[in-house]
Amino acid sequence: MSTTKCHARVITVLVGCTALVLSVTAGAVAHSESRRDVAREVLPANDGWASYGTGTTGGADADAEHVYTVRTWDEFRAALAAGGSAPKIVKVKGTIDAVAQGCDAFAVPGYDFAAYLEKYAPETWGLDTDLSAEPDDSPEGLRRASAANQDKAIKVEVPSNTTVIGVGRNAGIKGASLQIKGVDNVIVRNLTLESPVDCFPQWDPTDGSKGNWNSEYDTAVVHGSTHVWMDHNTFTDGSHPDSAAPTYFGMLYQQHDGELDVVRGSDYVTASWNVFADHDKTILIGNSDGASATATDRGRLKVTFHHNLFRNLVERAPRVRFGQVDSYNNHFVADASYSYSFGIGKESQLVAEHNAFTLPDGISPAKILKKWNDAPVTAHGNVVNGSPVDLIAVHNAEIPAETLRSGAGWTPVLRTKVHPAQAVPGIVRHHAGAGRLR
Repeated sequence: MSTTKCHARVITVLVGCTALVLSVTAGAVAHSESRRDVAREVLPANDGWASYGTGTTGGADADAEHVYTVRTWDEFRAALAAGGSAPKIVKVKGTIDAVAQGCDAFAVPGYDFAAYLEKYAPETWGLDTDLSAEPDDSPEGLRRASAANQDKAIKVEVPSNTTVIGVGRNAGIKGASLQIKGVDNVIVRNLTLESPVDCFPQWDPTDGSKGNWNSEYDTAVVHGSTHVWMDHNTFTDGSHPDSAAPTYFGMLYQQHDGELDVVRGSDYVTASWNVFADHDKTILIGNSDGASATATDRGRLKVTFHHNLFRNLVERAPRVRFGQVDSYNNHFVADASYSYSFGIGKESQLVAEHNAFTLPDGISPAKILKKWNDAPVTAHGNVVNGSPVDLIAVHNAEIPAETLRSGAGWTPVLRTKVHPAQAVPGIVRHHAGAGRLR
């Protein structure tokens, strides 16, 4: 019996109808050993925090039985679940849609958004009481049950020792939330990741002075995990931008959460050559200032960002708590909705060097840094609209009530080639994002 036939029989047991596709993949691997296989590439030495210690190899050592090519959401989930934490490579062909059936498929019987709006309108419900005590048969209870259905359907766990990679220039995943949770050694590359849309946002009357809509589902979340490399991906709101969202109760009906969050004691992460585009709350490093977060996050959350394009974002690129975060050679392109890029949070130690910022008329470089807590920051060699700018000095001069301290207290050494900031826009424009992996 040939190796390819044996492979096909094994995968039939594990993932059903994908056997034919997977057997073809195994054959292709067997005949292409002499060619470069980007799916087996590992993070280069010294390429950011994910190269620290054991480095990040993902599924590079996968045998033929653990190399999968998938074209549907069901195949993708099955491939990730197969084989436990044995090294595996999951190749995505075309665009996989996690919510092709639409939001109505998740709604429980009796859920009615019009009834929800009528019941909790501020003029009748008020702004003093949240909805947590509402019973299961109330509009809020039915919303919760519907949201639980979506949660089960669109989240997918990525195991240790895995590479997920798009094939060619047009591979992507829509509407899913990649959960890199409690694992080690994961690579995600060459995918257009369209942010999941929360079909059932919750109204919280007590959130702020006017109440607010809150949504779930990060596009990708690194939760309690180590050695993760996110490379040459495009994160976008795609066909569901916030600008097209309606307003209810006088507030934007927010249906997006973050594009990439690194939280809950995660460590050793590198995000390189990605595009983060057209989003509001983009990236969190550490998700809380509280005592439990302090216990899990202090001394962790080491993340590197380099050669990424951050385009038309409102805020959090990233917002940092605790971590030693190195951001170099990134290009930030703002529009009129811009709030800030770097959020300086509790016990953060951000180093932001040799980055380029393109700001429209009327937006001051003083907004690039945002002080949430007192923490030191290093910001050297950055340019704004082509000219050198001391980001800390201009911030402190224009926003003296939020004075920042200079000097993060550490010097990054895990860097590949560092380009002059003036050259960064052209380099990033030509090489960052999905479909540009060479």
